[in-house]
Amino acid sequence: MDRSKAPRINRYLASAGVASRRACDELVESGRVRVNGAVVTDHSTRIGASDEVTVDGEPVRPARTLVYLAFHKPAGVVTTNADDRGRKRAVDFLKSLYGGRLFSIGRLDVPSTGLLLFTNDGDACHRLTHPSAQVEREYVVETKRPIPKEHLDAFAAGIRIQGSLYRARRYRLHTARRCSIVLTEGKNREIRNVFAHFKLSVTRIHRVRYGPVSIGRLPVGQARFLTDRERNDIRVLVQKGGPHGRRDRRSRGHRKEQR
Repeated sequence: MDRSKAPRINRYLASAGVASRRACDELVESGRVRVNGAVVTDHSTRIGASDEVTVDGEPVRPARTLVYLAFHKPAGVVTTNADDRGRKRAVDFLKSLYGGRLFSIGRLDVPSTGLLLFTNDGDACHRLTHPSAQVEREYVVETKRPIPKEHLDAFAAGIRIQGSLYRARRYRLHTARRCSIVLTEGKNREIRNVFAHFKLSVTRIHRVRYGPVSIGRLPVGQARFLTDRERNDIRVLVQKGGPHGRRDRRSRGHRKEQR
C-alpha cells in the first residue's frame, strides 16, 4: 500500500466519528491514541487499511454508512453537543432518525433559527466549515428599524471591526427592515457584529441555505435525511474542501460559526 495516499491520523479518527478534526488532534497530542499497540503523537502519521487504531483502549473503525441530516433549529436550542446549563440541544431532536454521534456542520447561536446540517463524518464536517472552502450560507435578517443600503454595501465591500474583516458575498434588500445576506467564511457572530457596529438592532436571524441544501418547507424542530442529489452535491464540496495540515490548525477559530 502507498502510505502517502493513506489518511492522516486526525482525518481517520474524524471519519470514524470519534470527534471533530480539532478534537482528534487533541486526542493524539494527549497520547490517548494507539496504532498497532504503540502510542502515536505525530499528527503526520498515516493509517493504512490493516492498521489497528484504538482511542483509550477502544477500537476505532471508519463509519460504514455516512449520514447527512438537515434540521430546522428553533430559537433557544444550542448547537453544541455538550451544554453545562442543561438547555435543549439540537442533537436531541435527531435521535429518532440516527442514534450515533453527529457533528454539526457550522453553528447557529441560541437565538438564531433555521437550517443546520449534521453528519457522522467528522472529516467532511471539517472540510465544509473551513474558510478556504467558501461554502455559501444564506440568512434572512430582520431588524427593528430600516436597514440603510449603504450599510449593506459596506458589508459587501468588506468592513474591519475590532481587527476582524467581515465581508458578505452578496445581499438582497426585501423590505426596509428585512434582507437576505450570503456569507462564506463562517466567522463567529458575523452578522450580529456587523449590524451592532451600525447600531442596528437585530430581531431575527434565520438561515435558509447551507451550500446546496435549502431549508424549504421543513417544519420547525423537524429533521430529514438529505436527498441523493443533496448528498452528491455535498460530496463534491467535500472533495473541493479546505486544505490539510498546518494551515487547517491555524484556522481553527473559524469553526465557531454562530450568527
